[in-house]
Amino acid sequence: MARAGEAAGAGVGARIRALREARGLSLSALAAQAGIGKGSLSELETGRRNPTLDTLYAVAAPLGVPLAALVDDHDGAVLAHGGMVTTRVRVLREPGRTTEVYLIRLAPGAVRSSPAHSHGVEEQLVVVAGSGVVEYGDGSVALGPGDHVRFAADQPHAYRAGPDAALEAVNVIVTPA
Repeated sequence: MARAGEAAGAGVGARIRALREARGLSLSALAAQAGIGKGSLSELETGRRNPTLDTLYAVAAPLGVPLAALVDDHDGAVLAHGGMVTTRVRVLREPGRTTEVYLIRLAPGAVRSSPAHSHGVEEQLVVVAGSGVVEYGDGSVALGPGDHVRFAADQPHAYRAGPDAALEAVNVIVTPA
């Protein structure tokens, strides 16, 4: 009997494969564009490997889809990796764009680096508790409770939690169609 994580990985893998094939991309081409190994991508697609958040973002960008297109497609879905827990609050699909809303919790001192999303993607972060820094492009912004930042996420970016407390924030990602 498959464990829950394995079942979730199989669903993600099937979605990746379907999107890759719909775009006419070979396994090798998508792996190269995502910057991951062909064998790793093959294992993801067949459900033999559970993806990390970094891998999902890396694959989503060349497929031109939001993260929500790859993960469990229901509100309340949770992804945890590398000191970060992400809970999907809501996804709104409209003509012309997809808006994803997540509640994120980054452990004290943890860093979440994200590769560039697809062209035109924008992120907003509203800090609920704790403090940290958001780095994007040539800039960085220190944030505390109640602070907000909006930036182009089609470039590498990172969140850094302060050393003393978890950074808790609402993250909104808008992906144009």
